[in-house]
Amino acid sequence: MDKATLWRHIHAERAALATTLAELDDGDWSHDTLCPGWTVLDVAAHVISTPQIGWRQLAEMTMRNLGRSYNTMIFREVKRLGAEQTAGSVLSDFATFSSSTHHVPTTTTVEPLIDALLHHQDIVRPLGRSRAMDPEAALVATERVRLLAPLMGTSRLLRSVRMEATDITWSRGRGPTIRGPIQELLMIASGRQPDLSLVEGDGRALLDQPG
Repeated sequence: MDKATLWRHIHAERAALATTLAELDDGDWSHDTLCPGWTVLDVAAHVISTPQIGWRQLAEMTMRNLGRSYNTMIFREVKRLGAEQTAGSVLSDFATFSSSTHHVPTTTTVEPLIDALLHHQDIVRPLGRSRAMDPEAALVATERVRLLAPLMGTSRLLRSVRMEATDITWSRGRGPTIRGPIQELLMIASGRQPDLSLVEGDGRALLDQPG
């Protein structure tokens, strides 16, 4: 996927997330998400913080978290952001930065897509809402997430199964098959629980196994 199309998908998903957030009640902002320990406010603030992080901010984050793992650093920074933000300030940031084409230094242009797609799901699913991903965008995100499996904690699972999309032409891996819409395969590849009613195959039994 070329960069112009990639950014169109990122901007569309951010805009859709902003619409979701604008519809929430005050209590929804403190609701738990699919990310353990993260509230809706935490996740939303994190998504729209990434277009604002340059080399200086990255250096400051690193200094605040010296000696800590990458995932611990992200969790601490998310909670710090959440404590500093309100629903109103997050919505204001979405209005200002949703169309940005900046991404965090040292990352690729696919990471903002992953953030927008997955974190939108992290928010809506626990709230009983739904959001369908664009299959082409989800495919690009899934390919990248497979490379990031060590950070996602899914290396063992992805080495053990064959994943096959039912809504777009795509398959990867060897072993028992997990078959379903590409957005559910993205959820699995990132270490999230998919909608099990949409997933089938003899590899489905492996989903509860760690790593």
